[in-house]
Amino acid sequence: MRILYAIQGTGNGHLTRAKEIIPLLQEKGEVDILISGNENNISLDFEIKYSVKGLNFTFGKKGGIDFWSSFKKMNLVRFYKEIKQLPIKEYDLLINDFEPVSAWAAKLNNVNIISLSHQNAVLDDASPKYGTFRIEKFILKHYAPATTRFGFHFKTYSSAIFSPIIRKKIRNIKIRNKGHITVYLPSYKVDKIIQVLSKIPLVKWHVFSKEENKFIFKKNITVFPISEFYFIKSMASSAGVLCGAGFETPSEALYLKKKLMVIPMKNQYEQQCNALALKEMGVHTLKKLNKKQVSKLLKWIQADTNIDVKYPDITEDILDAILLPYYNESVIPTILS
Repeated sequence: MRILYAIQGTGNGHLTRAKEIIPLLQEKGEVDILISGNENNISLDFEIKYSVKGLNFTFGKKGGIDFWSSFKKMNLVRFYKEIKQLPIKEYDLLINDFEPVSAWAAKLNNVNIISLSHQNAVLDDASPKYGTFRIEKFILKHYAPATTRFGFHFKTYSSAIFSPIIRKKIRNIKIRNKGHITVYLPSYKVDKIIQVLSKIPLVKWHVFSKEENKFIFKKNITVFPISEFYFIKSMASSAGVLCGAGFETPSEALYLKKKLMVIPMKNQYEQQCNALALKEMGVHTLKKLNKKQVSKLLKWIQADTNIDVKYPDITEDILDAILLPYYNESVIPTILS
């Protein structure tokens, strides 16, 4: 079976999940990899067959998506050419993690599409929803079409939703508490983050920023360049995690049983829904980061919040379940044994 595994390259979460899925997928068929966009800080370490531009959103520096910058970078003519040039008919199946070029190519050529993403769980009728119908929700629904949809979320709200895939580097790391708070807020300028966190001098802050390529030390604040090694090490030894309301980092913080506070990105429907789901679980949330929020940050730091989650390692079971209809009959007894 020839499989095209297509990944959204905007943000780190899709690639983090892909690094766990790809080795298992390669055991089940002949796999080629496609990535669109490049707004991430993680290397995949697998051969990439297709690298395309796709349709991407640009992060601003004030806590949200910069829609004007995103619009200026969009090239619909190029996007259409990428769809037409992709040899999608060479594949028996497309497994798609919120990637638009391959999704539209498969839809136009009647190739089977299994969509496997967090966005599917956000759209599921059973999961928490933020507000009423919005343009962001419409985009989320039609950005990458699919034949069959499965999702990942903080809780298994329905039979089509799985618990998060936690990378082995997180599962295997030693958990400690050295008292610092790990911070990852990529939609805020690092100067803005320092300006606010410096108002709480009794706490050590580890701030990870894609703006910096070297370490910066400012009293109780250490700014780290983006590094998977240092980020995992900092998070595993932290007292808590302050981050955006994405999916992977909050999931990993919960798995590590760390105190968690999230700040959803403005104009980002998915993150608003994530923040609502986390709030229902007992996680602290902030609408935005500024000096007026210092008292709420202090309250969170002083709170004794321990949220118990069960995120077992079921990645291979998930792949077997979703691929079952596509296996040769002779293989099925082995999978079910």
